[in-house]
Amino acid sequence: MRAVTVRDREAGITGLTLEDLPHPHAAENDVIVRVHAAGFTRGELDWPATWTDRAGRDRTPSVPGHEVSGVVAELGYGTTGLTVGQRVFGLTDWTRNGSLAEYVAVEARNLAPLPAGIDHAVAAALPISGLTAWQGLFDHARLATGQTVLIHGAAGGVGSIALQLAREAGARVVGTGRSGDRDTVLGLGGHAFLDLETDRLEDAGQVDVVFDVIGGDILDRSASLVRAGGTLVTVVMPPEVRPRDGRAVFFVVEPDRARLADLAARLKDGRLKPVVGAVLPLAEAPAAFAAGRRARGRTIIRVTQD
Repeated sequence: MRAVTVRDREAGITGLTLEDLPHPHAAENDVIVRVHAAGFTRGELDWPATWTDRAGRDRTPSVPGHEVSGVVAELGYGTTGLTVGQRVFGLTDWTRNGSLAEYVAVEARNLAPLPAGIDHAVAAALPISGLTAWQGLFDHARLATGQTVLIHGAAGGVGSIALQLAREAGARVVGTGRSGDRDTVLGLGGHAFLDLETDRLEDAGQVDVVFDVIGGDILDRSASLVRAGGTLVTVVMPPEVRPRDGRAVFFVVEPDRARLADLAARLKDGRLKPVVGAVLPLAEAPAAFAAGRRARGRTIIRVTQD
């Protein structure tokens, strides 16, 4: 099969190449997915799991990409709940080869059925962003109706999904970003927009929840915005500055088949719209990792045509 691989950690994105790899093996409780579309995170070449398995052994050549949408091609021994030919989407394991390939082996529990009518490129933009947004807002921050949430990077992959979920839950949403993000944030239902390049962050006022995907100085300064009993939640790094009378949470997204199915239902009936930007062929995936490349919406790799 054709796959994007990386072999040299020092080379970074310049080491990404398209090559032939053996067809993946379906272990117990695995499925082999014929990949139709794949999503990736540009920073994943810095993740330790990209280079080593769970035992710390080198696993290069490594295939990046951890979001997948496609069709079940094979079932491993003992796999239940899915059938050959079924449309699915979900997350691949962090320490196994990923989705930037024509086929990928995935634990069945990390996949959910994909309803007919949803384009694979749209579905591939949802697993990490959707699960991160849900877990951050509701599992960790316990956002409730009537509360106010400040979402950093509200026009991005995670932020745009978090904005829509928070709005649906009856929260007041303040989104932040660059000036060019204003129309996207307000168009998705944000109640207010704060330009991080020209506005004072402190003008956002006191909020019940801060959802951070930026880190650094923005994360540190956001702690003072959290009112008593509120929560600062981030996916970037453990917060060094914590709210005076609230909680601070750093988390890494976890697979969740039931929640994926719930997100897919929202996607199908139009309550949720991932912001998809460029859709590129597999051969252009290495270039899509380029540092400084900033496109509106998630960049998705189309591996196989429907």
